[in-house]
Amino acid sequence: MLVEGQTEETFVKAVLAPHLWGFEKAAEVTRVVTKWVQGRRAHRGGGSDYRKVEGDIRRLLASSPDAVTTLFDYYALPGDFPGQKTLPSGATCYQRAAHIEQAFAANIGDPRFIPNLVLHEFEGLLFAGPGVIAEVLREQARAADLEAIAAGHASPEEIDEGPETHPSRRIARILPGYEKARHGPRIAERIGVAGIRAKCPHFDQWLTRLESL
Repeated sequence: MLVEGQTEETFVKAVLAPHLWGFEKAAEVTRVVTKWVQGRRAHRGGGSDYRKVEGDIRRLLASSPDAVTTLFDYYALPGDFPGQKTLPSGATCYQRAAHIEQAFAANIGDPRFIPNLVLHEFEGLLFAGPGVIAEVLREQARAADLEAIAAGHASPEEIDEGPETHPSRRIARILPGYEKARHGPRIAERIGVAGIRAKCPHFDQWLTRLESL
């Protein structure tokens, strides 16, 4: 699994890898390289352009795994990603993500590659358990505010991508003490895989495919 940063890496190790082990799948995770420095370790994590992402994927495929997949936020995805310039107008967030994933797969051109974008970002998955977010941050009195956001959308994955309304911004506005790397994986682990996939169809579709490899 190629991921964006420390939060996603911890999420895979603490939540997804143990789950997939139950399906006899061993999941390894690595963060995308953002900078190569000759003679030194690569810098990993954070935003990146598509050229670096593509290079990482091809290097991982060259190591002969059964499959390579990604865990990247759809929100603020670099504009040079395949499919970004041909997004269909009027499409739903699910259709837009599928369009980019299909273009992504076509660009890599390897049947072992399973592209995956998180709608709209990692924190969207956390809204599968809004009360848990408040509980982990010991702010139970603000649970109703988070629950109201979740109730306003058919799925947590549909919480939008505006600069002031994307999921992590909404959490930070209600709970200023939220720290992505510190709290995000703990919240996800407490919600559990079953709780997340029950409310996040895109995530569920991706995980089902990994389970069935």
